[in-house]
Amino acid sequence: MKGPQRIVCLSTETCEVLYRLGEQNRIVGISGFTVHPPQARREKPKVSAFTSANTEKILALKPDLVLGYCDLQADIAAELAREGLEVHLFNQRDVAGILRMIETLGALVNASDQAVGLVDQLERTLQSARLQSEALAFHPKIYFEEWNEPMISGIRWVSELIEIAGGQDCFAELSHFPKARQRYITDPDDVIRRAPDMIIGSWCGKRFRPELVRQRPGWELIPAVADNRLYEIKSADILQPGVSALTIGLHQLRALIHRYVEQAE
Repeated sequence: MKGPQRIVCLSTETCEVLYRLGEQNRIVGISGFTVHPPQARREKPKVSAFTSANTEKILALKPDLVLGYCDLQADIAAELAREGLEVHLFNQRDVAGILRMIETLGALVNASDQAVGLVDQLERTLQSARLQSEALAFHPKIYFEEWNEPMISGIRWVSELIEIAGGQDCFAELSHFPKARQRYITDPDDVIRRAPDMIIGSWCGKRFRPELVRQRPGWELIPAVADNRLYEIKSADILQPGVSALTIGLHQLRALIHRYVEQAE
């Protein structure tokens, strides 16, 4: 078997991709936030959170490759590199980047054919969703909230998936900013002015609480709040930039949007 034999996945999406490629036997450690696939939590030792990791535990596993994600894991990556480990830090922020990540990871583990096949499958799923959404009578405005204090709007791949699913992201212009602090909504009245038809919460690992959203001053004027169209998509299903976002997350978005449009007709 060519390529790295002992891989630690500090973020969840690389673990999921390796399982989808049939290369899960290479994984020796995972993030404690891993949800997909469910068997990973049973089969693999947990060695990290998201912004912290157990360096001693990782070193004891003797990995020949550590996979991480984005600037928030840069310090962990640097520490492991100083310990002599090989580290690859992905940084995908949009749908195209997710697909590139899959192809790159496939190449790293000598599974390029499987990766290309997975990417082709995902692209067909995305295209099918686009075509079905084009037939909708209208495209509802959606406010997607990643966090509530401070309020943070959706990252780029989420914004893209909303449009693929048939909606309009109320803060699409903010989605182009890669850092969460660049997507803060400093004036809650801005959401009121944009009058979303639906609000979808995905509060990064904690339960979305619609009752707290309803209590925000003036938000009773928002169509989504007035008509009780406040929904949750779990962060593990849409805020991890990998296969689940393009499948499970997209499926949930489509179901919510298409049901609303059909009921409104």
